[in-house]
Amino acid sequence: MEEVTPGDARAALDAVGQARARVADEVGLPQWYWWLLASAWLVLGVIGDIGPQWLAIAATVAFGLAHSTIAARRLDGRRRTRRLQIRSEIAGRRTPAVVIGMLLALVAVTIVAGVVLHEDGARHPGIGAAVLVAAIVGLRGDGMLRVLRRWARA
Repeated sequence: MEEVTPGDARAALDAVGQARARVADEVGLPQWYWWLLASAWLVLGVIGDIGPQWLAIAATVAFGLAHSTIAARRLDGRRRTRRLQIRSEIAGRRTPAVVIGMLLALVAVTIVAGVVLHEDGARHPGIGAAVLVAAIVGLRGDGMLRVLRRWARA
């Protein structure tokens, strides 16, 4: 074996660190999750605006149960694709908290948008707010999660 210089060792460790960071950047939820979430958001908006109150409550509870069932398996972000499953140390233990925080922020955006649309005289402010958030979630949910994970160092 030839001798490894400190510079060579540092370069090798840096390469490993960069590879690990690239894999960690791929942590997330599959695209179908974001489209399913966006669709559910739309359904809840429609039901909330034009359905009876009991149905809106039941749909919200059903959404919560369905989401928690899916999230129990996928929320850690370690199985974004079938090709790659990584250890939780690489995925980051804070990923579920980041996703939950993101969902709470999206609820807040929905409420604020609904109030603004209602004050503006919109006929169906809940649907309008749901369309806005569903578009954000469906088109940029994974990108938002990636940025939030970086900010939270998750």
